[in-house]
Amino acid sequence: MTPAAIKGLPSEGDFSVVIGGPLYQALRRARLSGDGLQLARRRIVAIATIAWVPLLVLAAVDGKALGKAVAVPFLHDIDVHARFLIAMPLLILAEIVVHERMRPVVTTFVSLGLVPPHIRDRFDAAIQSAMRLRNSVLAELTLIALVYGIGILVVWRYYVALAAPTWYATPTADGRELYLAGWWYFLVSLPLFQFLLLRWYFRIFIWGRFLWQVSRLDIAYAPMHPDRLAGLGFLSRVGYAFAPLLVAQGTLLAGMIANRIFFDGAKLTDFKIEVFTFVAVMVSVVLAPLLVFIGPLSRARRSGMRDYRHLAKKHLDEFEAKWLRGGAEPGELLVGNPDVSSLTDMASSFDVIREMRVVPVTRTLVVELAVMTLLPLAPLLLTMISLEQLLGQFVKIVF
Repeated sequence: MTPAAIKGLPSEGDFSVVIGGPLYQALRRARLSGDGLQLARRRIVAIATIAWVPLLVLAAVDGKALGKAVAVPFLHDIDVHARFLIAMPLLILAEIVVHERMRPVVTTFVSLGLVPPHIRDRFDAAIQSAMRLRNSVLAELTLIALVYGIGILVVWRYYVALAAPTWYATPTADGRELYLAGWWYFLVSLPLFQFLLLRWYFRIFIWGRFLWQVSRLDIAYAPMHPDRLAGLGFLSRVGYAFAPLLVAQGTLLAGMIANRIFFDGAKLTDFKIEVFTFVAVMVSVVLAPLLVFIGPLSRARRSGMRDYRHLAKKHLDEFEAKWLRGGAEPGELLVGNPDVSSLTDMASSFDVIREMRVVPVTRTLVVELAVMTLLPLAPLLLTMISLEQLLGQFVKIVF
């Protein structure tokens, strides 16, 4: 039993950045979530019902769900459907993926022996600190304040909302005149979505803070480990846990660009810089927490090379003394002798340390996450070339 378990505190097996917090507890009481994030379909339907269905109903009441009353009727607004019917469910599903993939990662620190007994209390303290921050009521209230104070009144109002007359508002000299659907969109739907999104950034912060605290501990790094990361190779796989979150972010970008293309006369090529910057930032955000180990891994590599350099020199001296300076027993054969094999193994061991990486992120991981972020933008290619032309080119290439 771990010290944390003895004290009744969370242990590494209880680590989760998603199971906890006021919203999680509220969903449990409303029977929209189980203790282990079950009932995901029920949560998706309930939250979509709150965020999207009233917009459809109120837009129909306003006479702006379809038709030509406004430039952008509700059912033609790609951005709003991408946001609430695709991105929002992905944000909910991402909780399950992150919980299932991150929890064993933290446990692996202990099971691989990377956490020696003399730092176990501090390791458990880092877990406790992460769980307290995850459960903070003040933190989620701050997120709500940010949503309404900055996300809605500033970012959406001046940088996201369309300038054309839409189902939610008509531009006026003083700003925008909101319709019934617009008020629900402005006060309920958008804040709910932005809160869920900001909550994800907060969880990534908790994860990064936990890893930073762990990186400052006297971890038992193993420079000779075949994963070429001193035993931390398992950490590089955790980046894939955030794939649904990145797809959700890509969906947001695709919806925004689609609206600009169809209703503002923009072209997909007009957004090259924005797309590149967006993908780079999003991938960096989910992988940045892993970079806290660059310093410790660099020190472990230098230490390992120093130790094995001395050991290799000692081994080589003994080999030369035996086989080059007459130390071998009379009649002892060099061919097939284990001394030669031992010398080769020592060279191989030194190569493992020399090739050890200090960044627990692979190029393959970065590329795959970037592709996942870009994937929702693929349909927008059809705004540049028709499906018929695209299929025609494909047939020519294949046949």
